[in-house]
Amino acid sequence: MFFFVLFAVVMGAAHYYIWKRVVRDTTRAGRARRVGTGVVLFAYLLVMAALAVSRLGSTLGNAVAWPGFIWLAGAFYLALVLGVLEVPRALLLRSARRHEVPAAVGAPDGAVEAPGAAPPTGEQPVDPGRRLFIARSLAVAGGVATAGVVGYGTTQALGDPVVKRVPVTLGKLDQRLAGYRIAVVSDIHLGPLLGRAHTERIVRMINAQEVDLVAIVGDLVDGTVAELGEAAAPLRDLVSTHGSFFVTGNHEYFSGAEPWLAELERLGVNPLRNERLTIERAGASFDLAGVTDVTGRAHGDGPDYARALDGRDTSTPVVLMAHQPVQVREAAKHGVDLQLSGHTHGGQMFPFHLAIGLQQPMRSGLETIDGTQVYTTNGAGFWGPPVRVGAPPDITVVELRHKFAGR
Repeated sequence: MFFFVLFAVVMGAAHYYIWKRVVRDTTRAGRARRVGTGVVLFAYLLVMAALAVSRLGSTLGNAVAWPGFIWLAGAFYLALVLGVLEVPRALLLRSARRHEVPAAVGAPDGAVEAPGAAPPTGEQPVDPGRRLFIARSLAVAGGVATAGVVGYGTTQALGDPVVKRVPVTLGKLDQRLAGYRIAVVSDIHLGPLLGRAHTERIVRMINAQEVDLVAIVGDLVDGTVAELGEAAAPLRDLVSTHGSFFVTGNHEYFSGAEPWLAELERLGVNPLRNERLTIERAGASFDLAGVTDVTGRAHGDGPDYARALDGRDTSTPVVLMAHQPVQVREAAKHGVDLQLSGHTHGGQMFPFHLAIGLQQPMRSGLETIDGTQVYTTNGAGFWGPPVRVGAPPDITVVELRHKFAGR
């Protein structure tokens, strides 16, 4: 409820600003302004309705979610672009004031000022026609820019995920395991906007890579098993040498984690719930471990690193599946060699990229934090608006390398 109220206030302020610049400033009092006001009010209510009913899983919820969430991205970028345009707006209005020369006070229209009269001083009010022209020009520019950004971002979000190949060198890895390939996918976010076809595409793309293991690192769903069980069903068709594994993300706890863990196990996707197992090939091995998401603490299912990692053979490497990159702080204390994470969406829509550092130690890619390597995927889906700007969806194939292997 707190989030919903906060969201309503923020979106209300954004829509008021959009109304001010796109409707009030570009129209004269009358029918056009009333119509424009009604459109902006409807758009605001559509966004709020999309947030409220999208999780219902009904036809109505889906019908409202698509336009509502697309406009959510549109409202965000339109307000952002209009904010940037405040600078040229101020410059244009200032220039217009300087060029407005009033007729002599008391002189009839068209009269010429008497020779020797003092020139007018100070900036003059902008002619209403010129002010209207400036406002309309900037509103059109803002609308075109917003349509371009949101249109591009929609094609990115709804298109095929990019397949990334990331080599990771592990000092303890036996050379017999060199070339071991792990498909990492996260943040699939099955829900009102992404369904079975999305899952089928991801499964098809992963299977085409012929990997040794599949790691699904959380935020698979935004809804219950009853609503989305059919959408998740294609996961049973994942093919790899050593199987498919899953750890919870924060959204699983919003959707009913226990039923989903049971459903995934039924589909042949093995949950790692603060536990580990040994992966063997050609007489060599490494440990694969998984911990639950930090959100699980509020549901009696928080991460237990000691249970998952203590008591193992430390001469072999351990790969940890953990939804949020920030979990590396604790993982490093337990000697984890590589952590596989998601959660950030790579920022999803610029400039949210810049805010990730407030909560997470990294945005995406491969980094070393507190001596532990962390790979964070952008995720294969999206949350909220079906828009990605500057952070295309991806599926990553992590290839483990022996430290003395040729580069």
